[in-house]
Amino acid sequence: MTEDGRGDTRTRILEVAAQMIAAEPGEDVSLRAICAEVGVKMPTLYHFFGNKQGLLEAVVERGFDLYLAKKESHESSGDPIQDLRDGWDAHVAFGVANPGFYTLMYGKIRPGYSPAAQSRPSEILRSLTDKAEAQGRLVVASEQAAAHILATNIGVTLRMIILAQEDWELSNATRDGVIAAITGTSAADSQRSVIHQVLEYANSRPEVLGLEETAMLSAWLRRLSEA
Repeated sequence: MTEDGRGDTRTRILEVAAQMIAAEPGEDVSLRAICAEVGVKMPTLYHFFGNKQGLLEAVVERGFDLYLAKKESHESSGDPIQDLRDGWDAHVAFGVANPGFYTLMYGKIRPGYSPAAQSRPSEILRSLTDKAEAQGRLVVASEQAAAHILATNIGVTLRMIILAQEDWELSNATRDGVIAAITGTSAADSQRSVIHQVLEYANSRPEVLGLEETAMLSAWLRRLSEA
């Protein structure tokens, strides 16, 4: 078999494996079924990927390649905060459109382990939070801001995949909430937000004012928030 032929066979195995994983996310993929679809024997698959874990890691890397190609096709707005919003939306859209890839990329949990390819989109995210921090637009450290975004972005996307139902209202609300939290804009957006913060603070520490006084203050604050 020529080198070109060997390369084509490996690519074909990878493509078929990705298709089967995408078709049945969460299910255990049969190596024999993959080989049968490609038209090769099991030793050929083992030759290229070593074992099942090697094949899955190769599929994960392919998933990240596709994901990054999608992200890089979007031009920067020039504003790191807006780019964070756009990046969030692109992340969710990719996961919903590619549930098989996504569940391998972000849903397979092994303590202390993350795929090497996972660092590439994380570096892009961190570069945006670094820019925002340099502009004085964050109230948390750049690394913490990136962690806030990635953790919630993955959570929202996996929820949609698990439920097999898109929920862009939830995604948008969560995205805006996280952006508000890391930029410190949530408390300054409206008087009602400030009132609710005082209400929560007072009720979490009733011993400061006393039970009756706290109840009275809470009633007044609720009336103000409804005005």
